[in-house]
Amino acid sequence: MTPVAPEKPEPIRKCVAVAFASILLLLAPFASHGFAQSQTAKLADLTAANEKPSTYKTFYLSNVTRLQDANEIQTDLRNMLPTAKLFYVPSQSAISIRGSDEDIALAQKILADLDRTRKAYRLTYTITETDNGQPSGKQHVTLIVAPGGKTDFKQGSKVPLVIGTYPQGAQPPHSDVQYQDIGLEIEATLNGYADGVHLLTRIAQSSVADEKSGVGSQDPIFRQTTLDGTATLVPGKPLILGSLDIPGTNRHQQVEVISETIP
Repeated sequence: MTPVAPEKPEPIRKCVAVAFASILLLLAPFASHGFAQSQTAKLADLTAANEKPSTYKTFYLSNVTRLQDANEIQTDLRNMLPTAKLFYVPSQSAISIRGSDEDIALAQKILADLDRTRKAYRLTYTITETDNGQPSGKQHVTLIVAPGGKTDFKQGSKVPLVIGTYPQGAQPPHSDVQYQDIGLEIEATLNGYADGVHLLTRIAQSSVADEKSGVGSQDPIFRQTTLDGTATLVPGKPLILGSLDIPGTNRHQQVEVISETIP
């Protein structure tokens, strides 16, 4: 029979385990240092491999006319090209970019998608007036508006309004006069989207009443009707913005608008 070696006493086994653990603790810093050096070397190699020569190019914007649009394009480029440097020159309507060849190529593609000719729309407002249910007049107003832009229309007269009288020695009293715009005013603002446009419109119509103010013999009374609203327009389809009865009369007005895309 093969003799069996006697087991090591428990204290001896514990001492061997403690000694082995101590050796591992002593070697750990050297192992970690070597691992860190290895990872640093790999990172340096990766950085050197990713380093690419920089390229400079200036892009001139052909269709951007508003500073807000140019700022939005800058924001897009900065988000899409985080490692590139760019600067917008408002006086030249140009963007200078320095980056890798891939950055320049992507910037060129982005600008080709964003710097496009903006559509313009022809808005035709029709104001139809009836008196006692019978047609009494119709007025057409046509405006050209681009998405993101605003167009104002005014038609009427300036009515003098005395706001104060001041004596000047022996001279006749001097009157300060302020002029009030009377007539029709239309303000149209457009915001484009995929299938049409959102129209923000304001229509104000004013006139001088026949009766006089009780404050002063020369003070007139102004009548004004205002329509403010937002509507979604589909090109070629008319839309009624609103209708109203004119107070103190038998007249009724209806406001309609239709949009057309200008090629």
